[in-house]
Amino acid sequence: MATSFKNYIGGQWQDAADNATFVDTNPARSADVIGRFPLSGERDVDAAVRAAQEAFVTWRRMPAPQRGDYLKRIGDLLTERKDAIAFEMTREMGKTFTETKGDVQEAIDTAYYAASETRRLFGHTVPSELPNKFNMSIRRPVGVIGVITAWNFPVAVPTWKMFPAIAAGNTVVFKPSEDAPHSGMLLVQVFVDAGLPVGVVNLVQGAGATGAAIVNHPGVDAVSFTGSTQTGARIAEVCGRTHKRVSLEMGGKNPQIVLADADLDLALEGVLWGAFGTTGQRCTATSRLILHEAIHDTLVDRLITAAGRLKLGYGNEPGVQVGPLINQKAFDKVSSYMDVARSEGVRIACGGKRAMGAGLDMGYFFEPTVFTGVTPNMRVAQEEIFGPVLSVLKASSYEEAVAIANNTEYGLSSSIYTKDVTIAFRAIEDIEAGITYINGPTIGAEAHMPFGGVKHTGNGHREGGWEVFDFYTETKSVYIDYSGKLQKAQIDNQ
Repeated sequence: MATSFKNYIGGQWQDAADNATFVDTNPARSADVIGRFPLSGERDVDAAVRAAQEAFVTWRRMPAPQRGDYLKRIGDLLTERKDAIAFEMTREMGKTFTETKGDVQEAIDTAYYAASETRRLFGHTVPSELPNKFNMSIRRPVGVIGVITAWNFPVAVPTWKMFPAIAAGNTVVFKPSEDAPHSGMLLVQVFVDAGLPVGVVNLVQGAGATGAAIVNHPGVDAVSFTGSTQTGARIAEVCGRTHKRVSLEMGGKNPQIVLADADLDLALEGVLWGAFGTTGQRCTATSRLILHEAIHDTLVDRLITAAGRLKLGYGNEPGVQVGPLINQKAFDKVSSYMDVARSEGVRIACGGKRAMGAGLDMGYFFEPTVFTGVTPNMRVAQEEIFGPVLSVLKASSYEEAVAIANNTEYGLSSSIYTKDVTIAFRAIEDIEAGITYINGPTIGAEAHMPFGGVKHTGNGHREGGWEVFDFYTETKSVYIDYSGKLQKAQIDNQ
């Protein structure tokens, strides 16, 4: 009998209003049922929004450093429970235990960072153009934030959103991915155990319709979403019509450039981690490797050998380097790109099929795959595959490599390996992406830095760092006239 879990609304753990449920299973061991979760509908979302609205009245008025104290306690509890939460995350969504511990650590770092920022929610003071008048700006919270997240970072990404949101005085309605509901529940349980006031964070489990109910609800003042570009576009349309603030973090087709002078050992380590870490299921995953022609053949040969040696398996077992794809739909999508590659004349240099071996037949395992002979406009060089699949392209110069890197609708992360400091600084300016790594892979964001992309990857906002507080706060301008007479600003200055 599967364990049943509940929503958390207004301080109460409760079933969906209509008692509908869905089942969550281990993608590495399909017979391992994680549990049964509420399939929430509009009534559940409405109850969560009303609870968040009620809590907002008092939460927004709490001194910001006191809100930071709650975040500090949450960070402490996450530290205590890191291994236990990470184990369940791996069981639920498949990436290795080492990676899920890093996922929780990122949440810990974000908790402490957001707690410290509650003492730095700065406004500005500026001179007035009139005598005996004082000008300043202050930050005010937005209201109820709808947080809708993906499954691949089921603790780190929700906390990127929720911690700064509540630090700034907002309240939250949170819907985790239906592929990682248990991780979302474990995170919210930490909030409860830390004593976060009732209604500040509310959990509604469910699928796409649940997320749509959040986006459409008139009581939700802003939406923060991580997921596909297609879904993000639909959310943006709704928020545009309903005048909601919206932050979108979407797809990527991230390039790693390796020039002729690069440290090839370092570049190989980087691309193996960037392309096959999290089984390639990251928005920042390295999906295009752009090699200077002088080192192309050498690095490709080494890459094929190294990729073939990666150990696949259940991520809670020692020594495993690559876990499963998240579900059958993802497996079918990645498999379909093998036919696309063949139709485009691409060589599948390694991988390209279901992984076989002891224990692998119980999950959605796909071999680490390398495509060679790829040209810039092929589908495999343009479309986000979201799996352990790497397309290798050849360039004859730095300029051509950058042109290939920029030849995509996405612009999230990027990387270049070179020992030439002049080229490195040119790349920082030339590559069209929200993130550029020099001599590092396309993955590895830090909690105190802004995170996000350009073009179809995002809509201009950033997660993380100091910039995220711009999304979760409204700026209010304040004028204090102590002249004792009517002053008319520009009219008085003619």
